[in-house]
Amino acid sequence: MNPIHYYIPAEKLTELSLLLQQLQEKQAGERIWKKDPFLWKNDGTEHAELADRLEWLDLPSKMAPKADELMVLAEQISHDFDRVLVLGMGGSSLAPEVFATIYGSKPGYPRLSIVDSTHPRVLLDLLKEIDLERTLCVVASKSGGTAETASFMYYFYTVLQEMRLDAGEHFIALTDPNTLLERLAGEMKFRHIIHTPPEVGGRFSALTPFGMLPAALIGMDVARFLEEAETMQKACLPETPVQQNPGIYLGSLLGLYAKEGINKVTFLTSPEFSQFPQWVEQLVAESTGKHDKGILPIVDEPYTNISNYANDRIFVALHLQDSTDTRLIQIEKDLVEAGKPVISISCPDLYSLAQEFYRWEMATAAAGIILEQNPFDQPDVQLAKTLANQSLKTYTETRSLPVETPVLSFDGLDFFSEISASSPENLIGQFLEFISPDGYFCIQGFIPYQQEVNLLMDTLRKKILNKYKIATSFGYGPRFLHSTGQYHKGGPNNGLFLQITDTITADVDVPGKGYSFGTLITAQAMGDAHALLNKDRKVLKIRIEGDLVQGLKKIVDLF
Repeated sequence: MNPIHYYIPAEKLTELSLLLQQLQEKQAGERIWKKDPFLWKNDGTEHAELADRLEWLDLPSKMAPKADELMVLAEQISHDFDRVLVLGMGGSSLAPEVFATIYGSKPGYPRLSIVDSTHPRVLLDLLKEIDLERTLCVVASKSGGTAETASFMYYFYTVLQEMRLDAGEHFIALTDPNTLLERLAGEMKFRHIIHTPPEVGGRFSALTPFGMLPAALIGMDVARFLEEAETMQKACLPETPVQQNPGIYLGSLLGLYAKEGINKVTFLTSPEFSQFPQWVEQLVAESTGKHDKGILPIVDEPYTNISNYANDRIFVALHLQDSTDTRLIQIEKDLVEAGKPVISISCPDLYSLAQEFYRWEMATAAAGIILEQNPFDQPDVQLAKTLANQSLKTYTETRSLPVETPVLSFDGLDFFSEISASSPENLIGQFLEFISPDGYFCIQGFIPYQQEVNLLMDTLRKKILNKYKIATSFGYGPRFLHSTGQYHKGGPNNGLFLQITDTITADVDVPGKGYSFGTLITAQAMGDAHALLNKDRKVLKIRIEGDLVQGLKKIVDLF
């Protein structure tokens, strides 16, 4: 099993020991496996959903017999396609992205990419890059009705039809039984329809076909991966005392710290594992961020100086045992010497990372017990969707979205805020006055994915961290709506939200919907900003008119 070390103050370990003793007396380990909803909720609410979302517990052993079948299917597909696009959002796409980034494609197998942006620039650039005739689309939606996923499906299907190809042969559906997607896949003559287990929530679905089919398609050894995951499953079995259960131990510690306001779990990784925290981010934030409490993973935040870290953080260092990256070892040593709480996890090889998928799922369930949360629902996610749909309805009826008037415009930037100000510097200064010492600064980019954008956002996060000593996060929209979006609206009200949009210069229609992808992402940005405001969050919106990168540079300079 992957070694894990806890560098935690002695008094905290004493508190944790008492907490684990209480959990053992409550038979928490056994009751998790018995799917006892009263572990999480004692008030008689949400019990049906709680009990119906725990089939992930024995997924590694359940999926193992299906590994060969998935790998045989993948080998067949490798003869026909050079590229795989996973069309999905959140739990349907984050694990495949981890696999594609960490493991890459085995020689002779297709390269895999994720399509989860509704920005038309992303889709148009992708079409220029790929040979659609040699591309397979995996439509991944648990509910079968995810709006973004359906839009991607119709878009690529229509383009393939226009190329006079047998469009259905380029598609596989991944969905629960008896969904709309299953019906449509049949009507559209998809190459395959693969069912996913209804009793496993999307963010717990990495070890279901949502994760394992894309893994097989790039030539990963799925059997070996599941075997590694089963190693952790066996360590977390009901007969294991909670004090020795690696998942419950981790989750209890995170929950204990979170109850004291130390709820920013900051990830530092070997370069080989850099994508993994993105998956943990959704799992933990969406599961625990509700009812004004929760745990917020901080991922991809540039490391600056220990003095910039407030006392609201716990650190997780994820090592590849033979990594040549000595920087992480030094940072971890400095954090421990500074008295910061650090959890150090070492993976002997890339495939042993499978153990961490299971460990963090069990830890998330355990943290929910400590926080008295239902970790399997997402009550605040729908609000942004509803408001976006209202804007789209207005558009289809009037051919225009609701008009937003900027409070001021400056050098190709339009600012939208509830704050009145005479200049951008003054407005941003007033906005930053709302910073809470235990809060966080969240940048939300409803803009195209670009490496140059990532670098500029790193620069902005560094500036905020250095000056204000608060945690920072960055997410692309609408992607984060299916991830940290729940925490933003349901977690502690101590975040500042900077939303950035750009001008749509080239657009494409969503087939059959009466609106374009540019209209869709604009409505989604408006919907999320209004949802945050409805939850009394502090929001500043900036729209870039003109060149995106130049506009972002101006924004960074203003801070």
